[in-house]
Amino acid sequence: MRSPTSTDQASSTNDCAKRSWRDIIAPYARPDTKRAVIQLLNTGLPFLVLVAALLYGVGRYSWAALPLAVPAATLLVRLFMFQHDCGHGSFFKSRRANDLLGRTLGVLTLTPYAFWRGSHAIHHATSGNLDRRGVGDITTLTVREYLSLPAARRLLYRLYRHPLVLFGIGPAYLFIIRHRIPTGNPLRHPQRWASILGTDAVIAVVMLLLLLTAGPRSLLLGYVPMILLASSTGVWLFYIQHQFENTYWEAQADWDFRAAALQGSSFYDLPRFLHWLTGYIGFHHIHHLSSKVPNYHLRACFEQNAALWQAKRVTLLHSFTCPRLVLWNEEKRALVSFRDAKSWRPNPPVLSFLSIAGDEAVPTVSVLLRLRTAQLSSAPRTG
Repeated sequence: MRSPTSTDQASSTNDCAKRSWRDIIAPYARPDTKRAVIQLLNTGLPFLVLVAALLYGVGRYSWAALPLAVPAATLLVRLFMFQHDCGHGSFFKSRRANDLLGRTLGVLTLTPYAFWRGSHAIHHATSGNLDRRGVGDITTLTVREYLSLPAARRLLYRLYRHPLVLFGIGPAYLFIIRHRIPTGNPLRHPQRWASILGTDAVIAVVMLLLLLTAGPRSLLLGYVPMILLASSTGVWLFYIQHQFENTYWEAQADWDFRAAALQGSSFYDLPRFLHWLTGYIGFHHIHHLSSKVPNYHLRACFEQNAALWQAKRVTLLHSFTCPRLVLWNEEKRALVSFRDAKSWRPNPPVLSFLSIAGDEAVPTVSVLLRLRTAQLSSAPRTG
C-alpha cells in the first residue's frame, strides 16, 4: 500500500472541511411553512396598511403624510428578502408556493421574479471570481485595469462609483427602468422575456388602478418616494455584503466557493431590529455558504455555531466608510480608494541576487544587470 502524499492529505482535509460545513448548515436549511406564513402576515399586512395610509394621506394632507414612506419602504425591503428566499426555493417547502409568492412580490418590488432569480444564481456561483465579473454584481475594477483605461473611461467609472449614482440614480434606474426592458433574443431567452413583460403588464394594471382610485398626486408624492427609498436601501445592503476592505477576489484558477462565502461576504452586524427589518440578510456569509437556509433560520445558525463567527464583521458605523473603496488592489489583496490607487506601482519581477557555486552563494554581474534592467523597465515614465 502506498503512503499518503501531501496532495492526498490536503484533499482529505478539504473534504473534511466541506463535510463539516455541510453538517453545520444542514439542520437550518429546512423551510418552515408556519414561520414563513407568520413572517408574511407580520410584514405584508402592516405594509399594505402603511401604503394605503400614505397614498390617502398624501392625497389629502400633502407633505404631512410623506414620513409614512419611510416605514413603508423598510417593510418593502423586508418583503424583497422574502422574494429573494423564494428565488432560492427556501421560503416555503413547496416550489409552487415559492414561485407564486415570488411573482406576486415581484410586482410590489418592481423586480421580475424569474429574470432576477437567474441573474442572482449567477451571482452566487461567481461571487469573488475576478474572471467572471459582470452578472448580478456591482462593477469592480482592479487598480491595474483602472489605470490602463483612457481618461474618458476612468471618468465614467468614477461617476458610476460615486455614492450619488450608486445609491441614488442607479437604484432608481435599475428598479424603475432597467427591470422593465427585456434584452437578448426572445427565442433564446423566452423565460426572461416572459418574466419581464408579464411583470410589466401586471404593474401597469396596478398603477392604473391606483391612478384611478388615489390619483396622480398620491402616486407622485407617495408611491414614488417609497419606491426610491426602498431601492436605494436594497442596493446599499447588497453593496455592504461584498464591498468592504478585506473582501475576497481571486482569479478563476485560485477561486474557492467556500472561501468566497466566508471571506467575501460580510457579517453586517446591525442592531437586532434592523436585522429583522432587513430579513437577516446581514448574516450574508451563511447565505452564501448555503442559499437554502431561509432568512428566519440565519440568526440561530450564526449564534449556535462558533465556526461561523470567523466572518468579516462590518458594523453599522464602519459601513459608512465602505463606499470610498472602489478598486481591487491585487498586491495588497484589499479594496482601496481612488486616492490610494494614485500611488500604486506594480511589483518588479522577483530575481535572485545569488548564483550558487558549490556551498557558497555569491552575487553575479549578469544577475545584477538583469535586475537593474527590470527595475528601469517597470519604473513609471514621465514627460
